[in-house]
Amino acid sequence: MYSRWNTYRDYLVRLYGSPVYRIGIDGGFSCPNRDKEGRGGCSFCDGTGAVAVYQRKSESGFTHSSAFDADVSSSLLPRLLSIEEQIKRGRAFLSRRYGAEQFSIYFQSYTNTYDSVDNLRRIYDRALAAGDYREFIVSTRPDCLADDVLDLLSSYASDSMRVWVELGLQSANDNTLLSIGRGHTSAVWKDAAERVHRHGLLLSSHIILGFPGETTDDEKKTVDLVNEAGSEGIKIHNLHVPGGTRLADEYLEGTFTVSSEERYLESAELALRRLSPDTIIQRLICETPAHRLVAPRLFPDKSLFLSHLEKRMEEHDTRQGDLYGC
Repeated sequence: MYSRWNTYRDYLVRLYGSPVYRIGIDGGFSCPNRDKEGRGGCSFCDGTGAVAVYQRKSESGFTHSSAFDADVSSSLLPRLLSIEEQIKRGRAFLSRRYGAEQFSIYFQSYTNTYDSVDNLRRIYDRALAAGDYREFIVSTRPDCLADDVLDLLSSYASDSMRVWVELGLQSANDNTLLSIGRGHTSAVWKDAAERVHRHGLLLSSHIILGFPGETTDDEKKTVDLVNEAGSEGIKIHNLHVPGGTRLADEYLEGTFTVSSEERYLESAELALRRLSPDTIIQRLICETPAHRLVAPRLFPDKSLFLSHLEKRMEEHDTRQGDLYGC
């Protein structure tokens, strides 16, 4: 559908013969960047931990000022039972809405390696035993990837199932990482990325464009670091401001603005052009639900934005990788 960049959908169809749909799982994890009561975290984190839309059951009463703190259970059995229920719900939703026949398991919410190796093994085993999956995807932080965790993840890789580590970078600018409360540096991320590859795992990098105070040069450096790490995939987000976050407080105080569609189109096009032409583009826009979103309010939906980006790159005769290495 989109010819100017290397889409995730096309990659999956080439590899597996038909589309593969991710079942997003909340494994009941927390994050080392939040306190024991579930507060804190990155300045843009609203406490939902990026739970998949079809797994949210009780958001109807939430408002933009809600903190959305997660109820994270410390007991393993309820988490295991919840995972089984989430897989059933996710599979049913994806089959009904998209006619999905092939699936991946995606541990999506919070830091999905933030537990003991024994607990991680039981959690991953329970999810993977619930069906046949093409890909196993684990989203995490670079400071929660000890080698024994990577050993465990690599043990699941096989000819029939690829294993991805989705590693949050957000920015290569250490001042930005400090200001948003990430709790790690770009060097820590680079080290983790290298160890992911040493363990034979696939790397998906997560970055955000449009941070307060960042310039085009900062965004170029972020993309260049992803290239340097040899990341097989990437998720690129425009900066969103969810309600109930420190970032929302700063935004409402008027300390910064968020990118318009035109500004983000420019940033996304340049990022794609600087990326390796082989990198798989897994996402290009953030989709925070409207009832949780403070800004930007005037922004097209995913489908319309991507069509605008495709049109822009056709008009400019640009494509992914045409500035790679420049």
